[in-house]
Amino acid sequence: MHFIGTNIGGASSKLSVMDERGEFCELFLLPSGFSAVKVARQIKQNLEQKGYGDGFVTATGYGRISVEYAQLSMSEILCHGLGAHFLFEQDCTVEGMGGQDTKAIKTLNGKPADFIMNDKCSAGTGKFLEISAGRLGLELSEIYKTARKNPAIKLSPPMHGFC
Repeated sequence: MHFIGTNIGGASSKLSVMDERGEFCELFLLPSGFSAVKVARQIKQNLEQKGYGDGFVTATGYGRISVEYAQLSMSEILCHGLGAHFLFEQDCTVEGMGGQDTKAIKTLNGKPADFIMNDKCSAGTGKFLEISAGRLGLELSEIYKTARKNPAIKLSPPMHGFC
């Protein structure tokens, strides 16, 4: 049995496949294009070609309603919070910058407890970074230097498209 997470976002669609042991088998990144329905169909075809057609699918993102074959659908806030807890096993803050919005999610006891989100589509992305730096007690120019202090932190996992 495989567990499949798909996020059809405004700019890109992400997909992860995990086995029963909780280990990632595959990670994919595809452009979303103009039709979430077409992307969802393409993802389904690729999953079937790779032998993951019978996996348990959870959908999130702006295009999640287009993933008709998903057994579960939920918000990005919940998925990001639960995913961060799964990966890091401790309370943390998740910052996500997508094609249509940016958000910061605070987790407590393994679940999202609070979040903030920009309100003007991707136009607020730079302002979001500036506000986030201020809340962290940093100058905007210090964010990169601070992140570089821990090379184990990855802002994006290495992903590849379907072959």
